Amino acid sequence: MASNADAGAKPVEVPNPAGEIPPPSLALKLLHGFGAAAFGIKNNGFDYFLLLFYGSVIGLEPSLVGLAILIALVFDAFSDPLVGYWSDNFSSRWGRRHPFMYAAALPVGLSYFLLWNPPDLSQFGLFVYLTVLAILIRTFITFYETPSSALLPELSRDYQERTSLQSFRLFFGWVGGNMMSILMFGVLLTGPLGMRDREAYETYGVIAGIVLFAAIIVSAIGTHHRIPTLTKPKASTESFGVRRVFREMYEVLSERSFLALFAATIVFAVAAGLHAGLIFLMLNHFWGFSEEQIFIWTALVFVSAAIALVIAPRAARRWGKKRATIVLGLLAFSIQPAPYLLRLAGMMPENGDPILFPIIVAVNTLDLAFIIAVQAVSYAMIADLVESNQLKTGRRNEGVYYAAMTFTRKTTQGLGVLAAGAILTVIAFPDNPESGTVPADTLWWLGALYAPSLLVLYMVALFFVSRYKIDKAQHEANLAALSDKFD
Repeated sequence: MASNADAGAKPVEVPNPAGEIPPPSLALKLLHGFGAAAFGIKNNGFDYFLLLFYGSVIGLEPSLVGLAILIALVFDAFSDPLVGYWSDNFSSRWGRRHPFMYAAALPVGLSYFLLWNPPDLSQFGLFVYLTVLAILIRTFITFYETPSSALLPELSRDYQERTSLQSFRLFFGWVGGNMMSILMFGVLLTGPLGMRDREAYETYGVIAGIVLFAAIIVSAIGTHHRIPTLTKPKASTESFGVRRVFREMYEVLSERSFLALFAATIVFAVAAGLHAGLIFLMLNHFWGFSEEQIFIWTALVFVSAAIALVIAPRAARRWGKKRATIVLGLLAFSIQPAPYLLRLAGMMPENGDPILFPIIVAVNTLDLAFIIAVQAVSYAMIADLVESNQLKTGRRNEGVYYAAMTFTRKTTQGLGVLAAGAILTVIAFPDNPESGTVPADTLWWLGALYAPSLLVLYMVALFFVSRYKIDKAQHEANLAALSDKFD
């Protein structure tokens, strides 16, 4: 395999936008979407278990865990767009994307296994070990997730089908991650040591590493037959260099509609990270739920993901992508903080009341379905930027666009968790408290900072979404213009 970029020639795509490509079958949607389970599993582990494992089980200072993740996040800011650009400009007999996807499978699985099986080291040694592996895992995930996501605009040019394809990716991303939570809380962490059982995390590392490898390989093989229909770059006379790379990335990423989505996704990611960082504390201490109730709450994520798979394409078909994102977002982000705000106002049943858990779990299941649907529709909006940018530059830069989105989704382990930690510090939340022992005033302030923070973040994100300009009519006009230009 040889890259035209490496050969010093500028790739100029041969898009044939008017050409017919087979519509995506259900099997293709399933296989393409299944690969997103890898990203979901990685995110789930980093969001919910990494700090607990390294901080409470291994004994690494929690501040050093946070610093390691922050360093990896900074590294991502440079590596993600470069990987996206590379996959946009790569030439091989297996196309632009699949070589990256195949190459990522084994390193992702192996490095994730090693993350949960650290050797006995000093504090500094553990910090270096965690930092290096966090960088490697997140980079290898980018080598898969960005090219795989970038396939979406080429698997279908249809405005509505793109939402359907993205909905399957979000479905498998959530299901894959949640399956690992079910495995951990329902099986591996049920021994006498509970959540401090080191062997349970080591077993998790083995299982998750194998599933990561399988998800990537199955998805890559399952989409391999579409390689002949994908865009193929060809060489031109312009020389390759660092200046050209950054100039072209700037041309792609400076489009106003992209900047609107990029800002919205960053804010969404911070809100998601804040929620992930505090939700188990909220369930255990704010609402006083038992471990069995929390397990049921976790299992119902599968129901939310299935509901979202149905409503996201229908909402986009009825209202268009931008309006669907805003409508679904207003529903989701009004519902999510409502129980907390009502509790602060003294209008919810007391902890221990048998009606409390059914109310909260029903609200969360419906709300999470709306949130996943918002993600599916808003991410599908990225695909429609590809042809708009192609009209201006003559290039298809799916990889750069989706690399930027991959980066924003990774910020949940950085900015969001940092925000959660800041709230806990401000209210002086006790370390590892027993259920029922946290002072009432502390819990009140936890809810008072958590719920309004989420509401403000979500409303800011929806404001940015409203600045996006490409609707179905504009997308079809772009396709027509490309057809005239290249015929």
